[in-house]
Amino acid sequence: MDTNTLQIFVEVVRRGSFAAVARDRDMTPSTISRAVAALEDELGVRLFQRSTRRLDLTEAGILYLERIEPLVEELQRARHMVADMSETPRGLLRITAPVSFGQLMLLPVLPELAEAYPELSFDLRLTDAMEDILADRIDVALRTGALSDSGFIASRLCAMALVVCASPRYLERYGKPTLPASLRGHQCLCFPIPGWRSRWRFRDHSGNVTEEPVRSRVIISNGLALKQCVLADMGVALLPQWFVWRELRDGALLNLFPDYETTGTEFDEAVWLLYPSRHYLPLKVRVFVDFFKAKFSQGAPWEA
Repeated sequence: MDTNTLQIFVEVVRRGSFAAVARDRDMTPSTISRAVAALEDELGVRLFQRSTRRLDLTEAGILYLERIEPLVEELQRARHMVADMSETPRGLLRITAPVSFGQLMLLPVLPELAEAYPELSFDLRLTDAMEDILADRIDVALRTGALSDSGFIASRLCAMALVVCASPRYLERYGKPTLPASLRGHQCLCFPIPGWRSRWRFRDHSGNVTEEPVRSRVIISNGLALKQCVLADMGVALLPQWFVWRELRDGALLNLFPDYETTGTEFDEAVWLLYPSRHYLPLKVRVFVDFFKAKFSQGAPWEA
């Protein structure tokens, strides 16, 4: 029995479709379907119940998956261990990150990483959707905000401060709010995230926390687009410091409440590195993790 076919079967279960696995492997869906069909023929049982909308495991498929998934994982681990004996990081590294963070913080250092490790190739998945690290075969994920993933190794890179900001021209036109409560008279630009679009939280130096309702004039799901609206004098926004530090430095945006910590959800948010919890961490993942940790070893780059 071909071990690659077993791997395809496990991937189809995790991804929930032949097409998704085909995209991951740069193959046609029919090739993936034939591989699974050949496995079913060899076993003499049907592993999947197929329909136009769903792909579900049969009872036999569930039993088979329970038995072979640990074996497939162990084979992958052994393959990584043998490959890493050369002490040269190589192979495909799948990385996922939020769109804005990936564009502003990951892409600028990617050429340095690629030059340092010429036998590494990269599959960058920049998305604000929370990808399934296991199902999507992600090697390492960059996350911002509160950590919600469980069952993975998590490494905290730095704190993630947020700032309420606006353009000087907007403030000239509508006045600068002196206290968080003053936001009630301003147009706010928000992310469509629970909490962020209806109220913002503030914590002063004494630890007192207040919540202020905000009026969402514009709601945008993309951070880069939201920042463009703030720069275009459309209103006030709550944005990560890493996202607007250049604009704050150059005076294109102003931090309205520098004496407060702010958030749309929870305080003490951070930037994280996540990777699957395995007994053996492939060399290609270790060098990426060490590389990125080094970039943050002296503090967040935007705070330098």
